[in-house]
Amino acid sequence: MTSPHTRDDSAPSSTRSPHTRGRVAVVTGGASGMGLSICRQFAATGHTVAVLDLDGEAALRVADELVADGATACGYDVDVADRPVVDDALGKVRAAFGSIDILVTSAGVVAFDTFTDISEDSWNKVLAVNLTGTFNCVQAAIPDMVEQRWGRIVTISSSSAQRGSPRMIHYTASKGGVIAMTKGLAREYAPFGITVNNIPPSAIDTPMSRSSQAAGHYADNDTLSKSVPIGRMGTGEDIAAACCFLCSDAAGFITGQVLGVNGGTVI
Repeated sequence: MTSPHTRDDSAPSSTRSPHTRGRVAVVTGGASGMGLSICRQFAATGHTVAVLDLDGEAALRVADELVADGATACGYDVDVADRPVVDDALGKVRAAFGSIDILVTSAGVVAFDTFTDISEDSWNKVLAVNLTGTFNCVQAAIPDMVEQRWGRIVTISSSSAQRGSPRMIHYTASKGGVIAMTKGLAREYAPFGITVNNIPPSAIDTPMSRSSQAAGHYADNDTLSKSVPIGRMGTGEDIAAACCFLCSDAAGFITGQVLGVNGGTVI
């Protein structure tokens, strides 16, 4: 549902600043981790930011933070696996700010099971969020970009999809599908001035990774850092910097690419 977080009839779920600047950027999973860093970087570079997240209250808090810093922003609670909810949220973004120029699909879930223990429900949930959720958001947003013959899309996958990860076959399958989707979209929509690229993060310190560490699925950051050639864990800001470049005019000749932001762990 999106409506519970709309404060009044004239504005989305955050008070708007007096003017809209830059382009209109939609970020899914924008209330925490890498998505939050991306929202902050977009706002800092003058873009209007729509924060979409399953945690609607958190999306609202992030939008309020951005507005307090002088940006134009809104926040909605959105389950990316629910297409009508995605369509409703993007419709509200358009009504408030105009056509969508930039989309970053950062929302995702992770799961850990040996292959033979993966249940049908778990398989379906992981693919519904990570792969179908990406499909839903891109398909809902891209008509705006086609009409204006300019657009930037960055999908977020995982290095696990590049190298394979045991006990994560559902996760790696979903993220591998995102990479394949990205390449197909890039070829199909290049004639419309739309670029579509992918970032597969690795060794990034996020709330999701810390939760997995607490559950015993990942090594601690000190141990992980030793396996990163550059010698440290990555941050949300590292991902945001790459994402914002790919969404800029300067990256107009880059499409269909998989840009590993991983400190050299996957080359």
